[in-house]
Amino acid sequence: MTETTSAPVDSAAAGSTAGEVAGRSPGQLMWRRFRRDRSGVVAACVVLFFFAVALFAPVISRLYGKDPYTRYGHEREGLLNEFEYPVKPNGGIDGEFWFGLEPGQGRDVFTQLIFGIRTSLGIAVAVTVLAVLTAIVIGVSAGYLGGKADYLLNRLIDLLMAFPNQLFFVAFMPIVAALFVDPAEETPAYIRVVSVILVLWFLGWMTLARILRGVTLSLRDREFVEAAKVSGASPWWIIRRELLPNLVTPILVQATIMLPTFVTTAAALSFLGVGIMEPTPDWGRMFARGAEVYQSDLTYMFFPAGAMVIFIVAFNLLGDSVRDAFDPRGQR
Repeated sequence: MTETTSAPVDSAAAGSTAGEVAGRSPGQLMWRRFRRDRSGVVAACVVLFFFAVALFAPVISRLYGKDPYTRYGHEREGLLNEFEYPVKPNGGIDGEFWFGLEPGQGRDVFTQLIFGIRTSLGIAVAVTVLAVLTAIVIGVSAGYLGGKADYLLNRLIDLLMAFPNQLFFVAFMPIVAALFVDPAEETPAYIRVVSVILVLWFLGWMTLARILRGVTLSLRDREFVEAAKVSGASPWWIIRRELLPNLVTPILVQATIMLPTFVTTAAALSFLGVGIMEPTPDWGRMFARGAEVYQSDLTYMFFPAGAMVIFIVAFNLLGDSVRDAFDPRGQR
């Protein structure tokens, strides 16, 4: 008796579950899959924490009672020794200076770090937005238009991808900065930020553009695109209403890969001395200072290095989770 009644109950439950799934939008299904991925949720929380710190850095600094520019070690006696290293152990960490003092300059490390995160993430977000928009315009146009337009845009992408990125970044940063300010004058901080954004954007969009071109080529001959053409829709309407909604997945996944890459690249430029310079707080500049003093004060390097490692790992895990949520068939 039990066996005969259990089958209809199981069938009803299966039908109810299938109906719930069928009634959900692709976005809801993606969100449901993402919430089940614990590592992705934790990574998202870590990434949001970093962005919150960057956004509210001035507020945190005001509540903390210090700023990243004041040289506390020089203004007050007893904080730095004769070699300009913190007198107290562990880099001068105490209840007043939570992460210690910067060797040589005597600035507060905690505020240097949170404002450095603000600078690095601000640059990376700006470059990512510009690169994604450029990739959408060029990649989708090449894939949809085809013919000579596709050929010319592809050759442009090939040409730019042939550039040695690292050498280009190092060589052209001073040139780009010189376009705004006379080389004999001191370059303002905002000019350096704009220069870094422009240099990283110039060679940062080609990979995504090539991906979008390939996806667009596979979509432009699909039935829904052909139907839109027959109905008399303009190319702009087709791209905006038919193609772009189907390109959200590669755009979002690739953006989660691009942003941490731009963070590390911008930090590398500052580390090499061609990016953000003194006294602007920056992750890369903190690394450069830490490399100079690590033998005498290893603590100073610990905080920017630890923060960057945590951020990069969290963002990479978030990117993997987003990709799996959009395309569960790609999960291993």
